[in-house]
Amino acid sequence: MSIAAVIVAGGSGFRAGGDLPKQYQLIGGKAVIWWTCKAFLEHPGISHVQTVIGAGHEELFATATKGLKITAPVIGGSSRQESCRIGVEACADHDRVLIHDAARPFVSADLISHVIAELDRSRGVVPGIPVADTMKFAPGGVIEQTVSRQSLWAVQTPQGFHMQEILDAHGQAYTQNVEGLTDDASVAEKFGIPVRIIAGRRDNHKLTTAEDIATADRLLTSYALVERPDIRVGQGIDFHEFEEGDGVILCGIKIPHDKKLKGHSDADAAMHALVDALLGALGEGDIGTFFPPSESQWRGATSSTFLHKAIDLLKARNGVVANVDITILAEAPKVFPHIRAMKALLSPLLHIGVDRIAIKATTTEKLGAIGRREGLAAFATATVRLP
Repeated sequence: MSIAAVIVAGGSGFRAGGDLPKQYQLIGGKAVIWWTCKAFLEHPGISHVQTVIGAGHEELFATATKGLKITAPVIGGSSRQESCRIGVEACADHDRVLIHDAARPFVSADLISHVIAELDRSRGVVPGIPVADTMKFAPGGVIEQTVSRQSLWAVQTPQGFHMQEILDAHGQAYTQNVEGLTDDASVAEKFGIPVRIIAGRRDNHKLTTAEDIATADRLLTSYALVERPDIRVGQGIDFHEFEEGDGVILCGIKIPHDKKLKGHSDADAAMHALVDALLGALGEGDIGTFFPPSESQWRGATSSTFLHKAIDLLKARNGVVANVDITILAEAPKVFPHIRAMKALLSPLLHIGVDRIAIKATTTEKLGAIGRREGLAAFATATVRLP
């Protein structure tokens, strides 16, 4: 029996706030969709995982799922219904299919197994939670009547079906221009496929709001930190002088300026200081130990290469970054307007949320070489956790 899992991730998801669709926001140091895909990739009953993403999200997806052995995604449609049809068609050679929301990252192996098992005796299966609250029908915000909650369920995903049946149902909906069906069970119901409901899981909730994302991040981060009681702190300092140029690179962001920083690589003083702080927390040598300036291969290299090395060393010891704090000392250029972009760039590289990254800028009140605008300095502190 061949079973495919379709992970639907085509929406914009901006109700959750932030600069990214919710499926690409970080929780516990990884994108929401990373956790979701991982759950299905690791399940022994799943033969194939097919993701469906939004147009223009290819780079976001590649970054978010780095490290996972997953099939290339397909591009979804303008609605969830359309994206599900495209995803199901992409794995039509399998016998059965489970369709799941990317924004439900806490799906358990146990629930996946229960949906698969139920398909042996049912044509369609959805998990759900019985409604416990009193239900009101209130069009326009004014209550007209109380609705009996008996037999009412709040449905979840994954929703399981025999492949050919749900494929045919989606095909009929498409050819007949039947739209507005909000889940695959609705598609099945519309075209005569009986769907059985089974007990879902309370923690298999859908992340919808900014509060949901923040709560999920706290939960996963707390698990990671509890498992790593060894707290290490490192610091790094870097200085670079100016030379003629058209911009200064700090924390990976190019800031327009009539100078640039002089150095063997891209001279990103802030990221160099951060790398040294991380290496220091691990008891390793400084950045020059791993990337000697005497070696031509590092000439003009982007400093993210050095940061990746530090993170790889941390991962090799099953460690995580807890937080980083960076201070940039410069009279010019103005750093403050670019701090948000810097934090957004560092967040996925460090596998932590932007709330765990502090970046500050100050001056020397025109004292010394920095005050004379001959260069700038950067200071960084990094806290890491190890088992």
